[in-house]
Amino acid sequence: MPIAAKLEEIVEVPDEVNVVRNKDEIEVSGPNGKLIKEFTDKRIDIEVGEGKIELSVDNPSKREKALLGTYASHLRNMLQGAQEDYEYKLKIVYSHFPVKVRSEGDEVVIENFVGERKPRKAPILGDTKVNIKGDEISVTGYDKDMVAQTAANIESATRIRKRDSRVFQDGIYIVEKAGKSLK
Repeated sequence: MPIAAKLEEIVEVPDEVNVVRNKDEIEVSGPNGKLIKEFTDKRIDIEVGEGKIELSVDNPSKREKALLGTYASHLRNMLQGAQEDYEYKLKIVYSHFPVKVRSEGDEVVIENFVGERKPRKAPILGDTKVNIKGDEISVTGYDKDMVAQTAANIESATRIRKRDSRVFQDGIYIVEKAGKSLK
């Protein structure tokens, strides 16, 4: 008979951040903002204590081990976002037609991309801010998921279709993520 194993992971909570659990939701608030995320899987036990969050699972399968790591990563991202902003930098690249990019309400509008008459649009999610200066785009916010998805939306809005990608290398590309250069 195999011995029942228990897998645990502890996430440290900084002093200036407050963590509250309401049923399946965990609310993290700090000097930079407040984030709320649902953790609905009942197989992972989450205990919010003084200065730490304990995640555990009894007799874990491969999927439950992965889920435990995912939950811990989400919580660390929330804790960091409550203290400081995440930033993604994008670069506008064009060789055939000059591209005009502007932020308009809750979307980024990309005009004259490879000579198209109809502008392409990318949604801005959550409380994310988009700043455009010349050929540089900066996407910032305290929710890493929303910042990353907004940057991905901008990048995928300029994906080249029905043309030779070796010739038409125009587009908007992510070049830096939260301080890490991709070069």
